[in-house]
Amino acid sequence: MPLNMDANIKDPDAFYQALIQAHEGLSDEESQALNARLIIVLANQVGDKETLAQALELAKTMEAPAGL
Repeated sequence: MPLNMDANIKDPDAFYQALIQAHEGLSDEESQALNARLIIVLANQVGDKETLAQALELAKTMEAPAGL
């Protein structure tokens, strides 16, 4: 099954703000660890090995959003 690349977050700006706030005051190392934990939590929600493999391949090839 192909990955859903359509906008799927009801309030993406609010999520982005929450993500930025979660990183406030963290060192680079702590921020990277938070990102790693978040990835594991979200990967667990997806659960499907093939979908996760597709997501990894896509993430390696896609450009970062503007401003990142």
